[in-house]
Amino acid sequence: QVQLLESGGGLVQAGDSLRLSCAASRRTSNTATMAWFRQAPGNEREFVAAIRWNTGSTYYADSVKDRFTISRDTAENTVYLQMNSLQPEDTAVYYCALDLLNWRISPRPDEYEYWGQGTQVTVSS
Repeated sequence: QVQLLESGGGLVQAGDSLRLSCAASRRTSNTATMAWFRQAPGNEREFVAAIRWNTGSTYYADSVKDRFTISRDTAENTVYLQMNSLQPEDTAVYYCALDLLNWRISPRPDEYEYWGQGTQVTVSS
């Protein structure tokens, strides 16, 4: 079992930045993918970004490309999501997720086995 603990959410104004962190409770397999999803009230859970643990390869949703950056610290078993130029439509609960089974990045939430509890990000206009 792996526990994921997110932190870094909060209330910001449009144009501000935030950095989310997700710490895994144990060393992450080199074959893993870690990702960020988000879910706004009334919406389905939406893929945001993902990173392959071994290579550092990344993949982004079009809606956040060029504004958000995902990165990882393998020594600390932690993944980060740097969010710049935040907009009200970025308001959501952000979840960290871990996929240990697949050998490629997937944007599908049902392919991730472990999830964090979520952290709220609210962007005011």
